[in-house]
Amino acid sequence: MSQDLPPRALRERARVPTDAEFANIPWLALLDPADQRAMRQEIKIAAAEPGDLVCRIGRPATYWFGVVDGLLKMSNDASQGPAVTFTGVPPGAWFGEGTLLKREPYRYNIEVLRPSLVAGLPVEAFHGLLDRSIPFNRFVLNQLNERLGQFIAARETDRQNDPDTRVARNLAALFHPVLYPGVGEVLRITQQELGFLVGLSRQRVNEALKGLQAQGLIRIEYGGVRVLSLAGLRRYAPAARDAAVG
Repeated sequence: MSQDLPPRALRERARVPTDAEFANIPWLALLDPADQRAMRQEIKIAAAEPGDLVCRIGRPATYWFGVVDGLLKMSNDASQGPAVTFTGVPPGAWFGEGTLLKREPYRYNIEVLRPSLVAGLPVEAFHGLLDRSIPFNRFVLNQLNERLGQFIAARETDRQNDPDTRVARNLAALFHPVLYPGVGEVLRITQQELGFLVGLSRQRVNEALKGLQAQGLIRIEYGGVRVLSLAGLRRYAPAARDAAVG
């Protein structure tokens, strides 16, 4: 059962990031030196455990969150209907800027899937950067643009009845180089975790991954998946699979 973990609980276990953890925050290096120093005083990091809810539907948005390490998922409230996972949230991701911009409550849950390190920037510091930093504005604008494209692609993927296509397209989304720069070429994820994100059993995910590997699109490695053709994953379709098999 998910544990409600509001920002206050995160604050209680929060600490100052290390230099290595600061280096994994993609937008920090874009700021001028004065803003970098100021944000290093504002950003905190905390350990979150599987089942914790970092963001909860209906709660006010008081922090801009980022994943320094680990894996989270964005989903709806399953008590109000069928459970729907909108996207996975891997390392390097910063999320919730649209909610902060509108200063509205969260319309989604963010749940932790494995032990993770989650960083947070207070909402007022976020808006302060928007007011004075052109590089930060460009970063946020690019985030919003890329995320819009991601959700349009996710809508198309949701209409696919072919499990292999769903696994391929969801993997491609998790390897997004702009939204998730901390992933690189290898995504540390278990088949069970991928099943949670895609909505398939671990056994069916295993079958799909083996098929994608046979086509040269990925390589299954210990504890994760290495992408060999991101473009191939993005355009994957049953017709392409059948042609490769034939």
